[in-house]
Amino acid sequence: MQLDTLQTQHQFHIRQRIRMMVNQYEVHAVGPDGSEGELLAFAQQKRLAFKEQVTIYSDDSKQHPLLGFKARQRLDLGATYDVTDHAGTPIGLFRKDFAQSLLRSTWHVEQPGLPQVTGQERSMPVALLRRFVDSLSWLPYHFDFVADGQPVFSVVKKWGLRDRYVIEVQNPQVDRRLVIAMAIGLDALQGR
Repeated sequence: MQLDTLQTQHQFHIRQRIRMMVNQYEVHAVGPDGSEGELLAFAQQKRLAFKEQVTIYSDDSKQHPLLGFKARQRLDLGATYDVTDHAGTPIGLFRKDFAQSLLRSTWHVEQPGLPQVTGQERSMPVALLRRFVDSLSWLPYHFDFVADGQPVFSVVKKWGLRDRYVIEVQNPQVDRRLVIAMAIGLDALQGR
């Protein structure tokens, strides 16, 4: 997958694969009819890692890394995750706002050249249900990411036993690699 092709996408589907010791995610383009299109990226995260790190590859052969994100510190409730390209060059970062996340999960995304983007769960009732009833982890949610009051992107978790997400990009200047990293981070890191 060429980076230019990835950067022109306005919508993605992300689907989690169910595996024993790792979380795996497929990132697909969305076809003209709204169906799942070509595979754009494949991510893998080891479960129970002491310091979170996720590598995102061009496909499930895991031969060509596209990007990755890694926690700056171990066991940090408001951890910051640096997002880098395949060569280790910084793309941006995202971090959880621990205080605001007590009631409704809140994340901040930073990309050079853009104002800070803040993402928050849209529904307070769903956010509260997810916090107080552990068995409702399958419940869908909707995150809106905005900067200066303008929509940048959104992540919507769909109903179902397997985690599936629809990502919509509204701001053409946001780096799609950063969006993909944040969307995967929501699934991989949300319960921590």
